[in-house]
Amino acid sequence: MEKQTFNTVTEFVNAVKAVDLEKLGALLHPSVQWQQPGSNRFSGTKTSRDEVFQMVGGMFEVSGNTMRLEDIKTIAVNGNEASVVLHWKASRAGAELDTENVDVYTVENGQITGVKVYAADLQQEDTFWGK
Repeated sequence: MEKQTFNTVTEFVNAVKAVDLEKLGALLHPSVQWQQPGSNRFSGTKTSRDEVFQMVGGMFEVSGNTMRLEDIKTIAVNGNEASVVLHWKASRAGAELDTENVDVYTVENGQITGVKVYAADLQQEDTFWGK
């Protein structure tokens, strides 16, 4: 189980870094539960792969397509869950986002069924993404 979890999450974050939408779509379960922290326009629970893609598309739009996964720092697995430390960057109209998140992924049958994002600097994210 742990090997499948590690492989699935590794494929997923590498697809995020490469912006490989086809691979991302295949690895996210259609009914994925995605919890995005904060008090900004993208915060809250997304209850499907389509809602996650809408959120990410909005992030690319707001950031003028500058949002990028800068680094994948750590992947740690426990059963069917993995925590990943990710470093994100983006910029827009004089504002900069340069932060780390810890994402916790739940994997079932080779697909990601749950994601809970923890922001290292929630104030920075809320300010950058806005209402």
